[in-house]
Amino acid sequence: MATSPTLLILAAGMGSRYGGLKQLDPVGPSGETLLDYSVYDAQRAGFGQLVFVIRKEMEQVFREQIVSRYEGKLPVKLAFQQLDDLPGDFTPPAKREKPWGTGHAIYAARKAVDAPFAVINADDFYGRDAFAQAAKELTRDDAQPGDYALVAYRMANTLSEHGAVSRAVCEKDADGMLSSIEEIESLQRHANLVQGKQKGSDEVREFTGEELVSLNLWCLRPDVFEQLDRLFTAFLMERGIDLKSEFYIPFAIDELIREGQARARVLSTTSLWTGITFREDKPRVEAFVQGLVDSSEYPDKLS
Repeated sequence: MATSPTLLILAAGMGSRYGGLKQLDPVGPSGETLLDYSVYDAQRAGFGQLVFVIRKEMEQVFREQIVSRYEGKLPVKLAFQQLDDLPGDFTPPAKREKPWGTGHAIYAARKAVDAPFAVINADDFYGRDAFAQAAKELTRDDAQPGDYALVAYRMANTLSEHGAVSRAVCEKDADGMLSSIEEIESLQRHANLVQGKQKGSDEVREFTGEELVSLNLWCLRPDVFEQLDRLFTAFLMERGIDLKSEFYIPFAIDELIREGQARARVLSTTSLWTGITFREDKPRVEAFVQGLVDSSEYPDKLS
């Protein structure tokens, strides 16, 4: 019998653009947060444990206001994304203030996760079918080390009307496997197109909006931690002195695919994504959630 997968929740961000801790903001009819819906969907899909990646200074508020909500439903662990939790004997630059991005956040959970796991952002809504697809992938009996997957979403459905966003744009091959993934910044609608810039470039690129993008719903296995240790070490040797450099998980997976060390299946889902990037997004998200409650996708109050 396959081991129940773990849900790894990236919750270290404090929502600087939003102006508060988004993870605690109610959007449901009975005060539910987006995270409440993710945990609800994960539990009914068969996930067996929650692991939150947070910053150490957030521990008390997380235990009081978030962990306490779920302890009676699923086992909960905390992992801490700390600036100095780095491979080898590397030490952060004296003026570095922030951790090293999503790849670092997942690396920080290496001692807390020992089962196949899905990764999500704490402040995104992924939908019931997305978690069902992830659970099905993670409980495959024929999976091998390096067999990963990504639940991808249509770009046009992941934008905000209130500011630019960054997304990892995905390409897949004829077999439905991820062939490349790259981070695009400053994505916004312009007439009938979407414009953005490749990270580190000033050149404007145009997209139709039909492209597939990652919202960090990755399906991974514990062997990824050894690979992250190796890739993170190389990253730090090359860019560790850069005070704002970030080790993103899409970059790491893309490198593993190029090396032939991993294969990532692109999973299709009927779920629609929503999320709060800017405070002005909240009314739209509340209406979106209410629509799902009205259609009986979710109860009026999550148990």
